[in-house]
Amino acid sequence: MKMIDHICIIDDDAITVFGIKKLLTSTIECNNIDAFSNGKLAIEYLSEIVANKTKLPDLIFLDLNMPIMDGWEFLEEFLKLPITDAITVNIVTSSINKEDRDKSNFYKCRTHHNITYNTKPLNKVEIEKITDIA
Repeated sequence: MKMIDHICIIDDDAITVFGIKKLLTSTIECNNIDAFSNGKLAIEYLSEIVANKTKLPDLIFLDLNMPIMDGWEFLEEFLKLPITDAITVNIVTSSINKEDRDKSNFYKCRTHHNITYNTKPLNKVEIEKITDIA
């Protein structure tokens, strides 16, 4: 079974967070899975990690539609962080809007991080594919 040290899930839907965690634990081994209900909490956490020079997550699951700070706002702030290692940011959204997919490609072209796009709900095959990239 593949090992990933640290994963963050940024989603305000507790059922989605639960589902992603279940799929992850049935697919990989992971030492630490953190969950945040909005982008602001997640960016504060990641900023602290960068400031303290501790281990960043290997993989981030990111919802787009959240209160306080949505996924796009999170990405804007995340890309400003001085992170040299490439982190896989997997957008997981219920949006089927072509403009959201296009916007994810715009961000993908602006960074060294690996940005992928999936629609909810995720299944085990998609989780396996996502974790292979990380």
